[in-house]
Amino acid sequence: MDTESTYSGYSYYSGRSRGSHRHGERSRDRHKSRSKDSRSEKSVTINTPPAEPLLGDSSVRGEQVQDDNWGETTTAVTGTSEHSLSQEDIVRITKDLEDSVGLDCRRYLTRTVAVILGLLVFLTPLAFLVLPHLLWPEKLQSCGTACEGLFISVAFKLLILLLAVWALFFRPARAGLPRVFVFRALLAVLVLLFVVSYWLFYGVRILDSQDENYQGIVQYAVSLVDALLFIHYLAIVLLELRQLQPCFSLCVTRSTDGETRHYNLGQLSIQRAALAIIEHYYCDFPVHNPALLSASKSRAAKHLAGLKVYNVDGPGNNAAAGLVHSQSRAMIAAAARRRDTSHNDLYYEEAEHERRVRKRKARLVVAVEEAFTHIKRMQEEEQKKAPGDVMDPREAAQAIFPSMARALQKYLRTTKQQHCHSMESIQQHLAFCITNNMTPKAFLESYLNPGPTLQYSRDHWLARQWTLISEASVTSGLKDGSLFLLKCVDFSLVVSAKKIPYIQMSEEYIDPKSHKFVLRLQSETSV
Repeated sequence: MDTESTYSGYSYYSGRSRGSHRHGERSRDRHKSRSKDSRSEKSVTINTPPAEPLLGDSSVRGEQVQDDNWGETTTAVTGTSEHSLSQEDIVRITKDLEDSVGLDCRRYLTRTVAVILGLLVFLTPLAFLVLPHLLWPEKLQSCGTACEGLFISVAFKLLILLLAVWALFFRPARAGLPRVFVFRALLAVLVLLFVVSYWLFYGVRILDSQDENYQGIVQYAVSLVDALLFIHYLAIVLLELRQLQPCFSLCVTRSTDGETRHYNLGQLSIQRAALAIIEHYYCDFPVHNPALLSASKSRAAKHLAGLKVYNVDGPGNNAAAGLVHSQSRAMIAAAARRRDTSHNDLYYEEAEHERRVRKRKARLVVAVEEAFTHIKRMQEEEQKKAPGDVMDPREAAQAIFPSMARALQKYLRTTKQQHCHSMESIQQHLAFCITNNMTPKAFLESYLNPGPTLQYSRDHWLARQWTLISEASVTSGLKDGSLFLLKCVDFSLVVSAKKIPYIQMSEEYIDPKSHKFVLRLQSETSV
């Protein structure tokens, strides 16, 4: 029970004018901080593929995501609800829609430009070979054996180039980056200039003069295909091989609970490093659980709620400045005295929570083991039945789920995991375990030891949009001391980069002969 500290002489209260004054100060502080952030930081967005649920959707946030009483009864309540939207909410929603439409258009435009450039590259050598036969066929010299062999070379090289370009450039997009990929843009410009240069030389030296040496024209087309293959090799080096050697160690910290991971990355730009961090986050970090953070907030609110100051003489007998000063001193003194015993409250609260978790875990384990024992008995009975009367795993899961539902529900409530597991997902997992003949311990592993983010339903964790905040340009490379933030709806990832140091290794030679020794034994005789 919270204690209440009483002091004579003064009363701590809040009036309407004071509340409005504080509200105005908070508004000015938010405006200042917002303008300061806009001056000092650059914010861009990284978008995952569309048509995915928001991480911070109100339907899946907090403890009120779903009905927590699915283990007891289910009641459907219908009625009317009132929703209000402010002008800021409308502007934000409109901006999100415009951003999503713009990003979709940019993604399709990039793909269209890539397809057009690819067609230009593959059709150019064929055009070099076909145009002389269409424009001056009577002047061309006959093509000998060497020339016909070059046809085969061009055909196979174009096939190899087609497969290589498809494997490197036409892979499914993992995310939408806020800025253009510099190396890919440079390669596209290089290919375009290269093809245009070949066309200019072809137009001036072959089309205008109507060259009769067809074998030379074929060799010219073969040289173009060879150069394109070398450019593709350069693309592999710049886009894939350059980033393989680790050069930086990145420390990733989640802002809400301090969960930290470390990753080694190579020479990457800030936006591509951010994309790699997000991919690692979904596989390595435990799922974000806002319910676990509410305990500390409620404990702090409980601590402050027990402090009250009373003014028995009335507010009119004291000056306003003296009243505020005395109130502050009284609150500070009371907080200092309560701080001496707050650690005891925290200790006993955590001990009580651990005891409840162990108790409900034991009940859950017993309930699940009994349910799986019942399944084994049912399987033995079904083996004696006709094939048409055998129960499928889904029906078996629905039959035994009520026996463990209440224990599982209480355990999930105690560990603040009830919003991560719905009744439908638990039944699907139970049916999966029954189908694959898994043990009760294997079934409980998903609930007793929370796994990485990807193991949960996509509705609970997948964010449609991440915001990358960095003072440096997102197209610049990582450097020692680089710092950037990946911001989502409910939390942010703080990423700091450290350069892996240069390691100097020396060799020390040890002569093998220095390890040799001689053991001399002296024979002794008994006297």
